[in-house]
Amino acid sequence: MATSVDNLKVIVDLANRIAERRTASPDASYTARLLLEGVPKCAKKFGEEAVELALAAVLADRSRIRSEAADALYHLLVLLEATGVPLSDVLTELAGRMKQTGIEEKASRKRP
Repeated sequence: MATSVDNLKVIVDLANRIAERRTASPDASYTARLLLEGVPKCAKKFGEEAVELALAAVLADRSRIRSEAADALYHLLVLLEATGVPLSDVLTELAGRMKQTGIEEKASRKRP
């Protein structure tokens, strides 16, 4: 069984591969095509996958949840690459949030 460090490495490696694909031919790489189409397309694809994951969860279809979660993670990483937000920044944000309860963290967020 993989350790949590191994699992995190998979995500980091995928983020790095997505970054490398930015310069690939869009004819040969789905990732390159998504990135070329820009943030709106990447955001749309992430949203679609997130909805498919939510629907799979409502249906309690574990196999589909696993598959859709993988799709959602991939498209989230593509969206982060498209927007120039490094995965490390997201992980730092999560680490900071873990220093307090979820209720405290939500209450501390700035509201417009």
